[in-house]
Amino acid sequence: MIGRRAGVRSSRRRARGYTLIEVIVAFALLALALTLLLGSLTNASRQVHWADGAGRATLFAQSLLDQTGVAEPLAAGTRQGNFENERYRWTIDIRPYVDNGSATQAATADGAQLFEVALHIEWGPSAAQRLDMQTLRLSRPAVGAEPLP
Repeated sequence: MIGRRAGVRSSRRRARGYTLIEVIVAFALLALALTLLLGSLTNASRQVHWADGAGRATLFAQSLLDQTGVAEPLAAGTRQGNFENERYRWTIDIRPYVDNGSATQAATADGAQLFEVALHIEWGPSAAQRLDMQTLRLSRPAVGAEPLP
């Protein structure tokens, strides 16, 4: 009989299951793991969204810079516009290039002039993201125009 009672007790322990504290600790660990996982996924999603915006802005910038000085001659001034229903706003500033060493405008013997082209693109809420590009462009005078002195 004594042997039987010991067997009954051990089977009761096995059938008892988990305690409430063990279940709470398991849920806490699961919640912590899910929080870390969701946090990293949110950060990854934010980075993908930023990369998409920056990629589009770069394509728009390249397109604008490629068109500058092609359809019409370069002239000093500022132009503004937007792409994709004002999602991207751009400003292009064109000014004659001034050589820092001589403090004069750079021009060649045939009258060609060097211009500095600065492009600024903003996008996102409150223009939080931006892309700035600068380049130099050579502008030749129209045929029949007199060269610069």
